[in-house]
Amino acid sequence: MPGGIPWCFVVLFAVCLECLAQNFGQTRFICTSVPVDMDMCTSVQSSGNAEDLKTNVLQLRETVLQQKETIMNQKETIRELTTKLGRCESQSLLESGPNEAKPGAGRKQSGSGKNTMGDLSRTPAAETLSQLGQTLQSLKTRLENLEQYSRLNSSSQTNSLKDMLQNKIDDLEKQVLSRVNSLEEGKLNPKNETEERVKIESTLTSLHQRISDLEKGQKDNRPGDKFQLTFPLRTNYMYAKVKKSLPEMYAFTICMWLKSNASPGVGTPFSYAVPGQANELVLIEWGNNPMEILINDKVAKLPFVINDGKWHHICITWTTRDGVWEAYQDGTQGGNGENLAPYHPIKPQGVLVLGQEQDTLGGGFDATQAFVGELAHFNIWDRKLTSGEIYNLATCSTKALSGNVIAWAETNIDIYGGATKWTFEACRQIN
Repeated sequence: MPGGIPWCFVVLFAVCLECLAQNFGQTRFICTSVPVDMDMCTSVQSSGNAEDLKTNVLQLRETVLQQKETIMNQKETIRELTTKLGRCESQSLLESGPNEAKPGAGRKQSGSGKNTMGDLSRTPAAETLSQLGQTLQSLKTRLENLEQYSRLNSSSQTNSLKDMLQNKIDDLEKQVLSRVNSLEEGKLNPKNETEERVKIESTLTSLHQRISDLEKGQKDNRPGDKFQLTFPLRTNYMYAKVKKSLPEMYAFTICMWLKSNASPGVGTPFSYAVPGQANELVLIEWGNNPMEILINDKVAKLPFVINDGKWHHICITWTTRDGVWEAYQDGTQGGNGENLAPYHPIKPQGVLVLGQEQDTLGGGFDATQAFVGELAHFNIWDRKLTSGEIYNLATCSTKALSGNVIAWAETNIDIYGGATKWTFEACRQIN
């Protein structure tokens, strides 16, 4: 051969080129020695290396798919970054004013001719107005409670303070309404808006302080047991905890005032949990079930009907002997039974919670089982009270007893999560 190249190499090179032209795209070239009289392409394709070729093709296909997926992810990331960049540019334009140029100011939102940039600037103001409205409502509620107190302790000084606070709240409501109208009409610029907000918040702070001082004086002047707990919402964080635990008890009487119109079910007025038993002693009305008393996870259904928005006095008595129990509503026995956790003493060293059902010791609250309403005069005795003693409690008699295990007193209660204390009103309505 010319140039000293062996003729077999020329033949094999020609075979490889011919095979490539016939059937293959991207592949490897493999040269195999074959007899002169055999079809070289057929021999190459049917050799043992065909399996390797198939494997290579599958690997290449998998690589292409992976690269395609990577490209799609990168395109999605680019779209997200482009959207965020557009928002930042819009916000920068708003902060700098309409006459000040910014990079990217010529960019337009595609697909819509509506200018929505103004909505961004109004969002903080709307949130502020909402917060101011909530604050005003809270102050009005506190003022209403102070009015109830002032009716019992009427004096010219108290009335004048009440009138002054009411006038301030009215003025603030007018200012907030005016601010809403100005925002809707686009009359406020950022400087005036900030000045007005500072002015309103300063007035609210002063008003809040005056009401707090009055409430402190109200608390100092009232007896320690003349208060009620209010649980306005069904949450898993609003509750009160009794500072004392219970001793071991072989009998008890538990009494309280309740007011609720919650539906379905008023929730859990109280729960007592001990190590190893979360349902040692629980009063609960959950869903459409009747109110129940649980002792060591044993259940008795009670005949109480109290979710009418009115104050009701309830008592439950129990003795470990035969598990005998009785239920009283508004001074009258409405039900009784036996075999409720017989011969099981109430265990000591637990946690007593008002307003929530405990799934663990001192916690594990479920919002669906929370008490919604008002609760007062929660007392516990380590004996069964007589029907006459219970009647005295339900009628707010001067002969009414306080619990010898747990007595209702502000110093015995810690409140959490927004539950509030107000002057107790049920006995005023009765008397």
